[in-house]
Amino acid sequence: MIEVSYGITKQLPDTPYEEAVRRTTEALGTEGFGVLTEIDIKATLKKKLDVDFRKYVILGACNPSLAHRALMAEMLIGLLLPCNVVVAETDKGGSIVAILDPQSMFSLVDNPGIEPLAKEVREKLQRALEQI
Repeated sequence: MIEVSYGITKQLPDTPYEEAVRRTTEALGTEGFGVLTEIDIKATLKKKLDVDFRKYVILGACNPSLAHRALMAEMLIGLLLPCNVVVAETDKGGSIVAILDPQSMFSLVDNPGIEPLAKEVREKLQRALEQI
């Protein structure tokens, strides 16, 4: 199992990569997050470095109302937006989904008004992850 201190993860040992991406996008949507960006790491590394890499995508997820609240509380918090979500193929053919922990990320901001918002964002992302 892969776990990191700066993210929340879910192993999907029997879920192919493409299905994991679809389910992740849908689950994020149920919590009000849309995907603003999609970075295909496998394709990018092949194109730029001519190296092979596992199927791996970084989704830039955004909940507009939560982002607006964060921006109103801290103008430059856009440096930490959107929320990054990784979906990757594992060595055994399953998938893993990892979401950057907003509480970890927003701890960089010296503004106590951000703490409750970071907790709320984390709860929504955790619920989305549980749905996958």
